[in-house]
Amino acid sequence: MGISQGPGPTHQGSGPSRRFLLAGMGTAAASAALTACSVPAPPRRTTATADPMPGKAISIARHDRLMQILAHPDDDMYFMNPDAQRMMDSGTPLVCVYVTAGEATGINVVAGQPHPLPDKPAYSSARHQGLRQAYAVQLGLAPFTRWQKSVVTLRGGHRAEIDTLVRGSRRVELIFLNLAMHTSRGRLGLPSLWADRGLSLRTVVAEGSPLEEAEAYTYDSLVDVLTGLLAQYRPTVVHTLDPDPDIQHSPNAVRRKDSEQVGYSDHADHTATASFSWAAMVRWVAEATRGKGEVPAFVTTAFRGYYNRHWPKNLSPGVLARKAANLLPYGGNEAWECGNTGGCGDYNVGIGRPLTNKKGWVRSTHYRYPGPRPCLAAAPDGRLIGYGVLGLRAVRWRETSPGSGQWGPPHDLGGGPLAPSLGAAALKDGRQLLFALRFSAIAGHGAANTREIVLLQQRTPGGEFAAWTGLGNPESDPERGRRAGVPVAVTDRAGQVHLFVRNAAQSISTRVRSTAGNWSPWRDLGGGQIQDGMSATVDTAGLVHVFASGRDTVHHWCQTVPGGPVALLPDPLLPLPGDVPTAVAAPDGGVDVYYRRPATAVTTHVHLGGAHPGAGPAGPALLGQDDRGRVQLLLNGKVLRRTDGVVPLEGAAVLAEGARASGSPGGPTVAGLGPGALPWLWRPVRDV
Repeated sequence: MGISQGPGPTHQGSGPSRRFLLAGMGTAAASAALTACSVPAPPRRTTATADPMPGKAISIARHDRLMQILAHPDDDMYFMNPDAQRMMDSGTPLVCVYVTAGEATGINVVAGQPHPLPDKPAYSSARHQGLRQAYAVQLGLAPFTRWQKSVVTLRGGHRAEIDTLVRGSRRVELIFLNLAMHTSRGRLGLPSLWADRGLSLRTVVAEGSPLEEAEAYTYDSLVDVLTGLLAQYRPTVVHTLDPDPDIQHSPNAVRRKDSEQVGYSDHADHTATASFSWAAMVRWVAEATRGKGEVPAFVTTAFRGYYNRHWPKNLSPGVLARKAANLLPYGGNEAWECGNTGGCGDYNVGIGRPLTNKKGWVRSTHYRYPGPRPCLAAAPDGRLIGYGVLGLRAVRWRETSPGSGQWGPPHDLGGGPLAPSLGAAALKDGRQLLFALRFSAIAGHGAANTREIVLLQQRTPGGEFAAWTGLGNPESDPERGRRAGVPVAVTDRAGQVHLFVRNAAQSISTRVRSTAGNWSPWRDLGGGQIQDGMSATVDTAGLVHVFASGRDTVHHWCQTVPGGPVALLPDPLLPLPGDVPTAVAAPDGGVDVYYRRPATAVTTHVHLGGAHPGAGPAGPALLGQDDRGRVQLLLNGKVLRRTDGVVPLEGAAVLAEGARASGSPGGPTVAGLGPGALPWLWRPVRDV
């Protein structure tokens, strides 16, 4: 298939609170030749920079498309399913970009047999073949189905192998950039390319590839190539790895066995690839919006990597079985006759090993930025309002008329580049406050790489917003500050707004806005280590409660008196959580907490406090997705499921009936985003 040459490919066959206008920061041949080489350090490149000013036009996507940017062959299988599989099943075309060759030591390990001699081109080729086998099976085809293999020309004249498979309206494209992997043996690789100026990194030519010559990449050329692919394919959903993994200090022997980088809970290639991915997305939006250009309408999900090993497993047996089944054809078997001279898969992964691997990566799927997409509110005229992130920028959707169930076009609120989920709270007078985690700088080569929490406040109820305001970061050290989580906010009965953020110590930090509009300093609430994805609510007595899933229990912080500080409560140990909690104020003055325990699809319900300690579940409360990916809502003691419409992305939100103006349709309203980066609505009272 031919694609015209242009911006993309052509086929050949922290600190104190301050007020400011955010200024984004732009990002500045034999196959055996696998090491990086030094070149004279070039001058810093001047590129398009992120413009956080609001009011830009937003493009409307014509077609759904998912793009995944991976470090290694198998990152998609281990960390991004079942999400990607569900979108593929719905007909969403998929483009996977593999940044490294995945060649590692060049040894394709066969369990129980002597190790073969290292052969990096062959091992890279075998892993590519494993991907072709896995995606053929996911499309419902035989594993050895023939793919169209060709060479693609990218920005700057770079070339890469591209493999394409089509079945009806479903399409998968695999693009192999094939940069050399980073290893624990000190060889320079992708992390060094991100960190060091004046470095050029060569690629690996996989055995049997239609691309027969090695390439060399610099920092800027890799960002450019990824930017060009984004601009060419214009994905509506982008999957990345985690640019800011948790701090994790494991003994050296354990760290090496787990393939984790020093000090952090992930592979160094994952972090570098995610950083390059976010730098490319920022550059894409900046280039697209120069002059009077439109913001590309896409949403992003960043997935945790080796983090999965360190926390309770969150996939049910049914979801896990299908996820692991996708890895079996990827792993393949040395006895298969697949027609690929380099090998028929990544043998160490085949023959049931995904479920016996003690690292347990396959048993969880965790999001780096969990939260509602979109946040919901009600306008004074009864229309529903949704706030979310499109093109790394905050946007607002309005219902076309009260109760219509139809969204109008998105309105740009600026502020980018932002993480995918927003926090929201309303003042007592009805003015809306939006909170976001902002990539205040995302650049390599020793340049700034920082995060901060930012605020957008409405001037009048239902009216326009003032300028974005910086609220700093719970951490004073920029490297620790990169670990900040998604902001969660709630307003207590006295009118104070409580802001909560997961910090680098994996606990909770808070700032409080007084009724006079002044913000307190950041304060660490202490307690055990928790996962991101907190849930906050206010009970009928006006007390704020915050819940978060830990390694052994669900932790609980709350006020003991109205208007007082939030503090850790010594609750009795709650059952071990496998996923994030949902907390809802109960009519009897208590709080209902819902969550799934590890490795189960069954929801656990705990009723804390209140006049009726044994009260049963009532709702309304979102219960996540079932094994088929359908959104679940508990309403009047009954679990309802959304069975129609587009496939939902993670992060649906619910607005209770009492939060809307009189005259609006009865019952709660649920909203979310689909693969086309468009919001959907579900009013489940019609299903009761």
